Amino acid sequence: MNRLSLTSLLLLVIRRDLLLAMRRRADVLTTLVFFVMVVSLFPLGIGPEADTLRKIAPGVVWVAALLASMLSLGRMFSADYLDGTLEQMLLVPQSLSMLVLGKIVAHWMLSGLPLVLIAPVLGLQFDMSAQALWVLIAALLLGTPVLSMIGAIGAALTLGLRGGGVLVSLLVLPLCIPVLIFGAGAVESVTTGMSAVSHLSLLGAMLMFSLVFTPWVSAQALRISME
Repeated sequence: MNRLSLTSLLLLVIRRDLLLAMRRRADVLTTLVFFVMVVSLFPLGIGPEADTLRKIAPGVVWVAALLASMLSLGRMFSADYLDGTLEQMLLVPQSLSMLVLGKIVAHWMLSGLPLVLIAPVLGLQFDMSAQALWVLIAALLLGTPVLSMIGAIGAALTLGLRGGGVLVSLLVLPLCIPVLIFGAGAVESVTTGMSAVSHLSLLGAMLMFSLVFTPWVSAQALRISME
């Protein structure tokens, strides 16, 4: 299989999942609305103290992004599992890892990318500086795909199990803690006058590592779950 056919397969899966998601817009909006509500409630509850808001902003945004991404993990493979499409994917002579990568990318475009786009607007509620907002965008762009890729492993392992949503959270949340730490740390370093390059570099390394290994691991987990 050449590179073009792999690319075509990847784009085909992404397009298919995006089209199916557009038929269930409520599921897509749920993640975004949850993120907006959680982040917006903190300034209302804590008060108008600008220094306090600036200190808690990175942690609040990242925790909200992590929890919001958890909401949609259970739907990554479940629909295809229920209608038999996933079983056909396992039988076709195509790269299952590439199929899984396409589903991960589609999941991020539906659940992670909207959070990245709305985060700067929400950051204004915390009186964040322009530099901090740019670093926040960069950190989310690097970190949210990692959340989707780690979540894909948990979603594949718990596919078809009763109470799978709770199990996914138990499996995924501990693995996402490093992303949370370095993502929030990148913004905190800017607010304290330090460089965010080291934190962003570590997030980039996590992204590359996850991009190489998680599609294959998720594909093997799907084979195990389908047996």
